[in-house]
Amino acid sequence: MSPRSANPPRIAVVIPCLDEERTIGKVVADLKAAVPGAEILVFDNASTDRTAEIAQAGGATVVPSPRRGKGNVIRHMAEVVVADVYVLLDGDDTYPASQLPLLLERFFAEDVDMLVATRLDSHDEHAFRVFHEIGNRVIARTIALLFRTDVTDVLSGYRILSSRFVRLVNLSAEGFEVETEMTLQALAKGLKIVEHPIEYSARPPGSHSKLDTVSDGLLIFRSIFLLFKDYKPFVFFTSVAALLMTASLIAGSAPVIDFYRYQFVYHVPRAILAAGLGLLAAVSFGVGLLLDTISRYHRETIEQWKRSMRE
Repeated sequence: MSPRSANPPRIAVVIPCLDEERTIGKVVADLKAAVPGAEILVFDNASTDRTAEIAQAGGATVVPSPRRGKGNVIRHMAEVVVADVYVLLDGDDTYPASQLPLLLERFFAEDVDMLVATRLDSHDEHAFRVFHEIGNRVIARTIALLFRTDVTDVLSGYRILSSRFVRLVNLSAEGFEVETEMTLQALAKGLKIVEHPIEYSARPPGSHSKLDTVSDGLLIFRSIFLLFKDYKPFVFFTSVAALLMTASLIAGSAPVIDFYRYQFVYHVPRAILAAGLGLLAAVSFGVGLLLDTISRYHRETIEQWKRSMRE
């Protein structure tokens, strides 16, 4: 929907918050100044401090969202918020609310489904913790390799989503890995993504990140693995089949040599192992073909839904 149409788009700015009393007041005030016509909703994720009180005093609508985890909050958002455009923004005052009008302008001009505000090109010296920037780049490179795309900042918490995206994408992640899942599902479902660089700031003194480098990193890679299996089944299971067939050939080399030399097989256990691995390889290849057919029909259904939404 064009911002210049007769009915201006309904913009909902959703701020997932857990114990952000030091910053939420400024974030709400900055958003009200930047996009005065937008609805600002603070999803209080069971905070134990004055986050909800300060947000409400600043003019935001506070929505209790007691099930902990950013992914749970975003699913809750999709259930209860009705809008044409959804802006996701963290409540830690690291993302510039002042740049939201520019981001919205590009979002409408290019008619995209998800705009990601990228942080890696311009950020404060202490904006990222040790290994976070490296980890982000490693994850982005992994996704680029598996999904043949050029996304650069997979973990950004500053995003603009179309209503079509919110209706078509069914998220399952519960925590911080949800940002990776949003990107991967958008890629798999043929939704249009663009990236726009922003200035990323360090957290103010006294504000602490809830992201755990190791555990959340493992969850993110697990999410990539599972989504690659679900949305690229032929590539995934064919790769598994190739590994199994290679192992089968290695295990079966000795029995084959035995039979060639002596017309008798002395390495019987290896022959049985090779046969089993070869059978598993054939099964894996067949599963890949079957799931790829199902996935192709699923993609066709999504395309029909997208056309009906445009109409």
